[in-house]
Amino acid sequence: MPDKEAAIKAQEFLDQLKEKGDSAGGIIECIVDGMPPGVGEPAFEKLDAALAKAIFSIGAVKGLEFGSGFKAAKLTGSENNDPLQVDNQGKVFKKSNHAGGITGGISDGSPIVFRAAIKPTSSISIPQQSIDRTQGKNVEIVVKGRHDPIIVPRAVIVVEAMTAITLVDYLFQRILSRIDLIQKALQ
Repeated sequence: MPDKEAAIKAQEFLDQLKEKGDSAGGIIECIVDGMPPGVGEPAFEKLDAALAKAIFSIGAVKGLEFGSGFKAAKLTGSENNDPLQVDNQGKVFKKSNHAGGITGGISDGSPIVFRAAIKPTSSISIPQQSIDRTQGKNVEIVVKGRHDPIIVPRAVIVVEAMTAITLVDYLFQRILSRIDLIQKALQ
């Protein structure tokens, strides 16, 4: 956590949860800088869809948003659009990044930004309701063993790895889709 005060508060909160035997979830933000524009496809091989599939394959992930994500549902089109501009050197840039670096399934050259919601771990030492497998009756169980109050810090590297694997696959596809890129890759 880059914010020292927030880190202290989070540690206090997690210490309290751990003492109770409970757990918490959290959000991982992933930012990919330097992705060239034009990676992905507009229909069946959308870059954001491939990233979503990869990130949702992580067991603890229960939500995902790109750019403004769910906030975009509360914005108007004029507020959510990413206006294009030209700088003094004639280079095109976006004034904002509500799309999270992917427009229409294709990278647009802006940083790719997404957030993954991680659920609290269910293996907690607080008594929980369940059923007995052999008799099919309601029972109360207590999970024994070591319990992390939060798995988010451990999941960061997994989110990064799944993102990297997906993007490398798409970069290779992009190279193989154009003869000039194949020639450049072979030089």
